[in-house]
Amino acid sequence: MAGKKVLIVYAHQEPRSFNGSLKDVAVAELSRQGCTVTVSDLYAMDFEPRATRKDITGALSSPEFFSYGVEAYEACKKRSLTSDIIAEQKKVQEADLVMFQFPLYWFSVPAVLKGWMDRVLCQGFAFDLPGFYDDGLLKHGTLHFCGFKVLAPHISFAPEFASEEERRGMVASWAQRLKTIWKEEPIPCWPPWYFGQ
Repeated sequence: MAGKKVLIVYAHQEPRSFNGSLKDVAVAELSRQGCTVTVSDLYAMDFEPRATRKDITGALSSPEFFSYGVEAYEACKKRSLTSDIIAEQKKVQEADLVMFQFPLYWFSVPAVLKGWMDRVLCQGFAFDLPGFYDDGLLKHGTLHFCGFKVLAPHISFAPEFASEEERRGMVASWAQRLKTIWKEEPIPCWPPWYFGQ
C-alpha cells in the first residue's frame, strides 16, 4: 500500500521487549509495503500523561473553576493546546492507519497511553457533541467513540511465559497479518453493540 501513512503509538519502556519486537516488525513490514511509518514512542518521548491546566497555553475560558474537558475543547478550537498535544493530533490526522502497541496492564492500557488518549483525543479534535461513534471526527470503546474504524485486536497471550520458539511464532503471526491488514474489514462497532439492543 505505497503512499499510505501509518502511526504506531507505542507504550513500552524496553526497546528489546516482546512489544518492541512487534513494533519493529510492524515498522519493517509496513515500510516494505511502501508506507510511511511514524512511531510515537511514548516512554522515549517522556510523554506527559497527566491532563492538567498546563495543557492550555492561552487564557482559560472559566478561570474561577477549572474543567479540563471544557478548557481543552475551547483551547482546541483556538489552537492553544500545548505543542506536544498538537504534534500528536497532527500525526493522527495524517495517518491512514493508527496502531497501538502496548502490554496489557490490569486489563487496560499503560498509564502513559491512557494519558495520551486523555490529552490527544480531546473534544473538538477527536469527537464533538453531537458527533461521536460513526459521526466522530476521526471516523470499541474510546476509539470507536472518536469515529475510528476499529480492526480486530492482535493479542499475544502471556509472552513472558512462552518459550523462545512460541514467541517467534507470535511475532511471525503478527508479521503475516500485516501483509494483508489493508484488506481487513472493521469489527462491528455501533452504539447498540455497547449498550444492548
